[in-house]
Amino acid sequence: MTGSASSAAYWLPVAFVALMGLAVLVYAILDGYDLGVGILLPLGEEEEAQRDTMIASIGPFWDANETWLVLTIGLLLIAFPIAHNLVLMHLYIPAAIMLVGLIMRGVAFDFRAKAAIDRKLTWDRTFKVGSIITSLAQGYMLGQYVIGFRPDWSAQLFSALSALGVTAAYAYIGGAWLVLKTESGLQQRAVQWARRAGRATLLGVISVSIINPLVNPTVFDRWFTYPLVMFVLLVPTLCFIAFVSNDVLLARLPKPADRHRALPFFTVVFIFLLCFIGLAFSFFPDIVPGQLNIWQAASATASLKFIMVGAVIVVPVILAYTAFSYYVFRGKATELHYH
Repeated sequence: MTGSASSAAYWLPVAFVALMGLAVLVYAILDGYDLGVGILLPLGEEEEAQRDTMIASIGPFWDANETWLVLTIGLLLIAFPIAHNLVLMHLYIPAAIMLVGLIMRGVAFDFRAKAAIDRKLTWDRTFKVGSIITSLAQGYMLGQYVIGFRPDWSAQLFSALSALGVTAAYAYIGGAWLVLKTESGLQQRAVQWARRAGRATLLGVISVSIINPLVNPTVFDRWFTYPLVMFVLLVPTLCFIAFVSNDVLLARLPKPADRHRALPFFTVVFIFLLCFIGLAFSFFPDIVPGQLNIWQAASATASLKFIMVGAVIVVPVILAYTAFSYYVFRGKATELHYH
C-alpha cells in the first residue's frame, strides 16, 4: 500500500464518522425540539389555541429537521456497512417502533388540518403519543448502543433510564424553543415546562454519567486516567453550570421587551453539544462500542473517495437550506393557518 493510499485509508473513515457525528448532533437539536413540542402538547379541550400555536412554531421546520436522521442512516449504511448491519441487527425492533412513532406524527400533523373540529383533539393526541414513542425509542436505542447491546436485565434497565433521559431532554429543548417562539400565557407555561424538564434531564445526565464508566471499564480508564482526567472533567463541570444557569435564567423569564428569550434555547444546545462531546470522547474510534472501530467497519477506500465527492456537495446544501428556512421563519409563531 502506498503512503497516500495508507493516509486516505486512515483519514477517510475519520472524516465520515465526523460527518455522521455532525448529522447526529444537528438531528438531536433540531428534531429534538420539535419532538419536545409534541411531548409537551397540552390536551385540554380549552387549550386548542395553545396547541395550534405550538404546532405553528414547528410547522415550517419539522419535515426538514428529519433530513438529518436520513443523512445519518445513509452515511452509516454507505460508509460503514458492517457497523450498519450489526447495529440494525440489535436494534431492529426499537427502530421499527421509532418509525411507527414518526408515522403517527406525520399522519396526525396533516390530518389535524383536515379533520372535523370534534376530531381534531384525537389527532393532537396521536401527535403527542407519536412524539413520546419516538423519543423513548431513540433513548432506548442510545442506551443499548452505549451498553454494547448486552441482553441482560441490568443493560435493559440502563436502556430504560436512557429512554426516559432522552425524552426529558427533548422536552427540555422543546420548552426552551417555545420560550423563544411564543408569547404571553403560553410562553409562561413554556418556562415552567422547560424548568421541570431541565431538572429531570440533569438527573438523567448525572445517572448515565455515573453508570456508564461503571459498566464500561474502557470508558472508566479513558475518563479517569491522570493527567487527562484534569481536562475531561471540564465537560461535566461545564454541563452542570449550564443546567444551573439556565434554571436561574428561566426563573426570571419573561423579561420586559422579551429580553433574553433566545438564551435558554442556546444554552440547551450547548448542553447537547457537551453531552455529545462526552459520548464521542468515551467511545472514539469505536463505531460499535467494544466490538468494531471505524477502520474495521469502513467501506473500501476507493468507495469512500467516491462517496466523499457527493458528501462535500450535499452536506453544505442541506446546511444552507436549513439556515435559510430558519432565517425566513424567524420571529414569533403566528396564528396557525392551513391553505
